[in-house]
Amino acid sequence: MQFWKKITPKERQIRIQKALSENVNFSYDTSLGYPASKLDGKVFNDEAPFLKDAPILQTYVANPNHIGCHTFGDSEKAFRGTQEIEREVLNVLAVDVFKAEPNSFDGYIATGGTEANIQAIWMYRNYFVNKLNAKPTEIVIIASEDTHYSIPKAANLLMLDWLKIPVDFETRNIDAFSLENIIINAKKREKKYFIVVSNMGTTMFGAVDNPEDYIQILEKHDLKYKLHIDAAYGGFVYPFSNKASAINFENQKISSITIDAHKMLQAPYGTGVFICREGLIENVLTKEAEYVEGMDLTLCGSRSGANAVAVWMILFTYGPFGWCEKIRILQMRTEWLCEQLEALNVNYFREPFMNIVTIEAQNINQELVKKFDLVPQKHDENNQWYKIVIMDHVEIDHLMTFITDLKATIQKNIETIKV
Repeated sequence: MQFWKKITPKERQIRIQKALSENVNFSYDTSLGYPASKLDGKVFNDEAPFLKDAPILQTYVANPNHIGCHTFGDSEKAFRGTQEIEREVLNVLAVDVFKAEPNSFDGYIATGGTEANIQAIWMYRNYFVNKLNAKPTEIVIIASEDTHYSIPKAANLLMLDWLKIPVDFETRNIDAFSLENIIINAKKREKKYFIVVSNMGTTMFGAVDNPEDYIQILEKHDLKYKLHIDAAYGGFVYPFSNKASAINFENQKISSITIDAHKMLQAPYGTGVFICREGLIENVLTKEAEYVEGMDLTLCGSRSGANAVAVWMILFTYGPFGWCEKIRILQMRTEWLCEQLEALNVNYFREPFMNIVTIEAQNINQELVKKFDLVPQKHDENNQWYKIVIMDHVEIDHLMTFITDLKATIQKNIETIKV
């Protein structure tokens, strides 16, 4: 690890206070030109004594705006202290977790995985247009049927076609035969440029796509493509549970990655991460943002620097070994649940290195759904799956209660059939 380490609470507090001291202080500095200020003092008391021991809350009150991309060019000097905190976060995630070379990437703390995925597709669309003279009608998105809804949302916003690739019902693996046929038919419709979204932990199943399924077929047909990894869910799990994972920037075919910090990392909602290789993000430079120092290369524009500080606090509280230990505990709980389901002969899907267990709907009644807040694949009569996500608050005691009730439900069904 080059950048990631565990540091003490005092060291964390000193680091954040130093960063805030390097930002503009709206309480004391003469700052006339910014359409911004600290949080309203009549509502949020910045003199509250507890704030001195709460660096994240101090940052929320100070209200830094991290508009722009702080790995590329200049940035607004008024918030340079907390911008450096954001760069430290990006170094940890890009270099130490996803194995990029130092100073070989760009990125920013986004408002979530949805924005980060749209940012990637927007960037690649513009790349193909700017660099390869592609027509928008020649560009297409390709992703599995299990992919997150942010992908069809991006297709709608950017007016691009989305090719939905079928997956196997039981394994959730991409159907390679269908994939090739869909690509061949797309070529016949004069689609020449492919934006590929490969999943590291789908929302419903936690399934992990093999990027090589896409790479091999696209290269077989000599097609231009850019490969994005949607690791919004799995980014803080899979690289730690599967040490042999090759889904990272060491694979030269992977150009960008989305991660969500407000899922497994338990950062405040509205905290995602977008990381891409150098030489790409400038394709979404908004030249009209002339009043922004360094201009803007992000979809959202203004964004809270406090979210970057929250991610930094979590990462440097745990350190790499502490985080690996946490993921191992969640994996053990997940494995325990799977063992219980197998003993009951209940069909389920689980990606071996993830902490989501998705159970076939035929095994679940509405009493279980309501009591345990199980999430369906579809909120209609065609639903086929319910999922359980083993988050930090989900302990073995909770899972044991669920298994006990599930066993009673199964037994009741058996007795009903006999009668």
